[in-house]
Amino acid sequence: MKYRSVAVDGPSGAGKSTISREVAGRLGFIYADTGALYRAVGLRFLETGSLGLGSLELSIRFVNGEQRVFDGGRDVTEEIRRHEVSKAASDCSALPEVRAFLLDRQRKLAEGYDVIMDGRDIGTVVLPEADLKIFLTASPEDRARRRFEQLERGYKIARSRGVEPDGGLCPPPPYGRILQDILSRDHNDTTREEAPLRPAPDAVFLDTTGNTFEQSAAIIEGLIRERLGL
Repeated sequence: MKYRSVAVDGPSGAGKSTISREVAGRLGFIYADTGALYRAVGLRFLETGSLGLGSLELSIRFVNGEQRVFDGGRDVTEEIRRHEVSKAASDCSALPEVRAFLLDRQRKLAEGYDVIMDGRDIGTVVLPEADLKIFLTASPEDRARRRFEQLERGYKIARSRGVEPDGGLCPPPPYGRILQDILSRDHNDTTREEAPLRPAPDAVFLDTTGNTFEQSAAIIEGLIRERLGL
């Protein structure tokens, strides 16, 4: 049986993870967030000041269809979503040794499943033979707004559950800082020597600036159904 694969690439904050996860659920595919692996490396670097690739035991497990990220026996799924981890992940992803370390792990995620995989170089490096490649983007301002709103929602939910700031909860950074971080990450991702962020030559380019989540998800679901004959 030949399993089907969809590669979704694009810059930070374009909605790749949330949209890909939603569409994968609708189609009965596995969703593989490869950016989570880079975030896990970034988390390790923030915590220890070293990459420590030799001792890094990263794995992705699917629990009730949901992807969970582990470093050894430690579930780091929630921790890697912190804003400061995003910047560290971008810095680490520019290192050839990190990309080489994670390449096989990413490709193995597409073995044995119908998969939607998102990241920065899925269509160009990780899955160059994917059945469909999509390059998903939006303006930096739109991406910063979405990211700020996402962080703010998470903060409010945590506070409503009784988590206090002195218990490790941090309010979201201001919009301006998030925008500057996104612009910085765009520069890093597009100018690095190792697998820079760029659309695959045969990718479908989709700019979602101004779209609602549902509008973007519906477009991508339609593209996949049409291309894969679902």
